[in-house]
Amino acid sequence: MPLVIYTVLRLLLFAVALGVGYLVGLRSWLLLLVAIVVAFGVAYLVLTKQKDAAARWLAERAERRRAGQEGLDRVIDEDAAAEDSAVDEASRTDGPNRNLGPQ
Repeated sequence: MPLVIYTVLRLLLFAVALGVGYLVGLRSWLLLLVAIVVAFGVAYLVLTKQKDAAARWLAERAERRRAGQEGLDRVIDEDAAAEDSAVDEASRTDGPNRNLGPQ
């Protein structure tokens, strides 16, 4: 959620910079360029708490995903081991001349 708040605030800063630039008389690509630079600078100076909160939220989310992926990898490894042992057991009981289905 902090990421959404930070993004909305940055977009709001861009919209304000765009509006002020338009009122000042900037037009075309120069208006966009100035609005982007001004919004970036103001966000860098003013939104530090929101940026840090968003960064913490993203780091926690990445850690949760990493932990979930490790659990998934473990389940996949256990499943592969069970499948391998079942195939090995079947090959021992059937022998080398087992029926592999229609040829």
